[in-house]
Amino acid sequence: MENTPDYKKIYSDMINIKYPEKKEICDQLLSKANLSTLDIIEISRILFNKSSKESSGFNQRHRSYNKSTIFQILEYQKKNKLNNSQLAKHFKLSRNTVTKWKNQFPM
Repeated sequence: MENTPDYKKIYSDMINIKYPEKKEICDQLLSKANLSTLDIIEISRILFNKSSKESSGFNQRHRSYNKSTIFQILEYQKKNKLNNSQLAKHFKLSRNTVTKWKNQFPM
């Protein structure tokens, strides 16, 4: 068994204590059996949308993506017919990262 944080419990507690007004928005994501990395990113975006540029940049540099998340992101690009720049902007990634992923995991 993987030793990962219980994101459902963490975000549920955080919403109940600090952000009760955002409970309805997040309920759909938190009701899933398993949260994907993209779900966690989406919940964080909803809760902490007004973070400063400095902390946002710091957090972005320290993100990591597993293969399944990368495939989901690349699938999103294909489904929505986005170019690399549009995809990078949507997920707050570097265009070079998107290009690297596309070369590393051809679909």
